[in-house]
Amino acid sequence: MILSFGGQGGVTAARLLSIAALNEGKYAQAIPQFGAERRGALVRSFIRISDRPIRRHSSVKNPEVIAVFSEKILKIVDVKANTVVINSKQPKLENGRVYYVDASSIALELNLISAGWPIVNTAMAGAMAKVFGFSFESLKDAIEQTFSSKLAELNVQAAKKAYEEVKEWSA
Repeated sequence: MILSFGGQGGVTAARLLSIAALNEGKYAQAIPQFGAERRGALVRSFIRISDRPIRRHSSVKNPEVIAVFSEKILKIVDVKANTVVINSKQPKLENGRVYYVDASSIALELNLISAGWPIVNTAMAGAMAKVFGFSFESLKDAIEQTFSSKLAELNVQAAKKAYEEVKEWSA
């Protein structure tokens, strides 16, 4: 599951990771869940990845992995999963395995900004791809299929930097 605010690119990140999973020879679904949301509203995106065809097409009730695109989300949603990937300089989570990367700084460094917000989708997708054990090439191909050439170049850089910098947090 991806928890993001509208405008951060959570829906796009789910789509990119699903394409990367397909590139890895897996079956995948990306399922966004939002209403008539506005920028800044909470958006949930679900991803299913399997070695077998996926028959269920609904939201995920007990996710194995949750990606949190902003630490502010932790104030409004109770995050419980075996693995958490968070956009943070220093996570303050104590449950399961926690991976973190400063996706906001990566987006700002590359000027991936819209309406004053850092767009962290590809950086977070890079971190998640690493945690999922995907090759970077699978994600790179997904980004290049999704974005125009100039945007693809910047987004590949963001994903690669996060893929290389994501760390597991230990107390």
